[in-house]
Amino acid sequence: MLVIVLSFATMSARGKAGAKVGVDFDATTYEFGNVSESGKPVSHTFTYTNTGTTPVAVLWAKTSCGCTEPVYERKPLKPGEKATVKVTFDPKGQRGEVDKDIRLRMRNGAGKSEEITLRLKGAVIPKNKK
Repeated sequence: MLVIVLSFATMSARGKAGAKVGVDFDATTYEFGNVSESGKPVSHTFTYTNTGTTPVAVLWAKTSCGCTEPVYERKPLKPGEKATVKVTFDPKGQRGEVDKDIRLRMRNGAGKSEEITLRLKGAVIPKNKK
């Protein structure tokens, strides 16, 4: 019985983004709805908290295309502190359903690292052609 409980607890910890390095994201997906291809870029700020006992840092961030740009704090985040990752999506040249990934590599002071995926979802409406 104890083995089953421990296995379930381990699976639950693995399933939550940031659990391995000790961070908790308020959300990892943002749905922006519909935007026009000729409209302004869409931005969203993802917030996370260091829930661990050692500092945590974002080592790098990669996006699924050049239309999406992440901006993040590069200094280590102390236990209990909050930080943000601001992601901006430019709809120019995009059409239809959008599901953009932003992959973050994070590492804590104990040497554990984790890749966390943030997502922007929505739809780009093509601009009217005259």
